[in-house]
Amino acid sequence: MSDASGDWKTVWITGASTGIGYALAQQISAPNMTVAVSARSKDKLAELESQSDGFVAYPVDVSDAKAVADSVDNIEQRHGPIDLAVLNAGTWSMISARDFDLETIRRGFEVNYMGVMNALHAVLPGMLARKKGHIAITASVAGYRGLPGAIAYSPTKAALINLAEILHAELSPQGITISLVNPGFVDTPMTQDNPFPMPQIITSKQAATRMLEGLKKQKFEINFPYRFTLMMKLLRILPDTVFFWLMRRLTGKK
Repeated sequence: MSDASGDWKTVWITGASTGIGYALAQQISAPNMTVAVSARSKDKLAELESQSDGFVAYPVDVSDAKAVADSVDNIEQRHGPIDLAVLNAGTWSMISARDFDLETIRRGFEVNYMGVMNALHAVLPGMLARKKGHIAITASVAGYRGLPGAIAYSPTKAALINLAEILHAELSPQGITISLVNPGFVDTPMTQDNPFPMPQIITSKQAATRMLEGLKKQKFEINFPYRFTLMMKLLRILPDTVFFWLMRRLTGKK
């Protein structure tokens, strides 16, 4: 499959103020390309915007559907149709069922899942009309199976994996490319306080490099690092009894 990056004139990245989104913006930038960067933090976006004339900041909370639609409208009016939308904004909170917190769980779904839906609502009509476009959805290997301590996170990522599969099946015949990004552990502000080991953790720069490679090849699923994501994929095919036994061993619970 050919390198599609030459067709990207306008790129929109959400969750671009830190982590993978920030590193991806830096790596994807090219002459004659506009990279619209979105996040809630105006200050961090301004710092990124100052690095290149190709960066333009559009601060937005992805959980606000109207604000997202307005941002997309502004981007396309000023810079042309969005060729690649990287829906990367996310939030992570470690809570268990014993510490059930409805507001934290609701916020997880509003940002991680509905944030993607709000963006799709804004970008899809134009792409469908043009019969052209590329949408990348950042989920996680945590969505492969339900993991202890991730009641506010894993279900949102599982939903995004399912969503990407639906979109790929329905939109590929319409000329729209769908990519699903499933990272393992990446060293970002979101993971730096995790109180547990993070095997094969990689830097945001390394993650962005692998993500960009997959996007250029128009791959459906882009996952990294390879060995860790392969191990997580194996969890999907384990019988339930084996999976639950393994989870008890890992969490030290009988």
